[in-house]
Parts: sequence; C-alpha cells; structure tokens
Amino acid sequence: MAQVCTISWVHGMVQGVGFRYSTQREALKLGLTGYARNLDDGSVEVLACGEADKVEQLVAWLKAGGPRSARVDKVLAESHQPGKTWTDFGIRY
Repeated sequence: MAQVCTISWVHGMVQGVGFRYSTQREALKLGLTGYARNLDDGSVEVLACGEADKVEQLVAWLKAGGPRSARVDKVLAESHQPGKTWTDFGIRY
C-alpha cells in the first residue's frame, strides 16, 4: 500500500479541549505518523502520514468533529511532502 502524507488545518473550538491528544490517540490507533500542533490563529494543524486509506480515515474523523469536547467548523486538507520522515505521531508545541 502506498504511503501518503496529508496536512490538515482544523478550525473551530479546537484548542484547550484535548483536541491534539485525541487526534494523537486516533492516529496511533490507525498506525499513522506525523503530528498535531496548535497554531496562533486558534486552529490546529495535523500532519498525518501512512497508508492512504488510514490517512483518509483520520481526515474523516477530523471532519466529523474530532473529540466530543471540540467544535469543528471547517477542515482544509491537502497532500503534503514533508521534509523529514516521522517515526511516530507526536504533539508539537
């Protein structure tokens, strides 16, 4: 199966509600690598790399609203070629 990377920007009430940690748990469950990090504009950036169908599942989870404590208004996602290889899925600060 081909390895792909997708970068997503999640907008809404997604900071201070455990969004990055829930995203990390979901990504690890799917066997993905990458990261989740808060951005200054209040959104969360999510880079997910792995098998195409698993990455699509994570993006669908993000679009469905993520954890119950969050409110997702919009998710923008596009293919990405990262400058490095990720070995796990981390939380970046």
